[in-house]
Amino acid sequence: NITQSGQKIDVCANIGTREDIENVLRSDAGGIGLFRSEFLYIENGTKLPTEEHQFHVYRLAAEAMGTKKVVIRTADLGGEKQAECLELGEDRNPEIGYRGIRVSLDKDEIFKTQLRAILRASAYGNMSVMFPMITDVEEVKQAKLILEKIKNELKDEKIPFNEEIKIGVMIETPAAVMISGELAREADFFSIGTNDLTQLTLGMDRTNSRLERFYNTHHPALLKMIRIIANNIHLEGKKIALCGDLAADLSLTEKFIQMGIDELSVAPNQVLALRKKIREIQ
Repeated sequence: NITQSGQKIDVCANIGTREDIENVLRSDAGGIGLFRSEFLYIENGTKLPTEEHQFHVYRLAAEAMGTKKVVIRTADLGGEKQAECLELGEDRNPEIGYRGIRVSLDKDEIFKTQLRAILRASAYGNMSVMFPMITDVEEVKQAKLILEKIKNELKDEKIPFNEEIKIGVMIETPAAVMISGELAREADFFSIGTNDLTQLTLGMDRTNSRLERFYNTHHPALLKMIRIIANNIHLEGKKIALCGDLAADLSLTEKFIQMGIDELSVAPNQVLALRKKIREIQ
């Protein structure tokens, strides 16, 4: 994943289920840059996934990747991602409603169960945790506080985990863009969720077919936001990844590298084409 001028770009894969892990190995990705853990809830029917169930899936990913990284994004439920096992109620505007970290902090017992599973699995590989749909520094602080409480519980129970587990933040709201400098002081790494950031910036539902001719994923405002984020994160000496559909847009790969994006995370079947594109860049 090195340009002809010698610049290295990490190329990782996005997954949603344990079945995807094999595809990551087949594509020889640099790791799992985004494990969309909400699919464990969506696919579990009317029952919440237990701590043990989640632990085994996360552990499988960690062991399969060996020394390569595995980033577990805590459940980004709500919006278009509804789970039978979790009654979230109806939202008039679901994409900007009760979802992501808001649900986790509100239903903290469910959040604690997931964090316990992630921490336990962290003993088996290079695992980190990332929080979705952040709009405020306080949300990150609250999530970190809960994580610390779980760490103390596991210590008391003498259950092994990585005490130095890295904490990441998804930047996918315009609010997070504008406070990315402040957020950079609260977390260890960052990932730009381009799907949500695009639709929230443009004020358009990306699934609405009537908006296709207006929905511009190359909008200058969006690209300017990505540059701002990269600059703010790098000022604090942290790394910034980019995931979502835009990460696989080969017409923008060179621009992202010029902006300072450190990592691109795409679907496993898009890894090889992206790697080839990076190698062709001067």
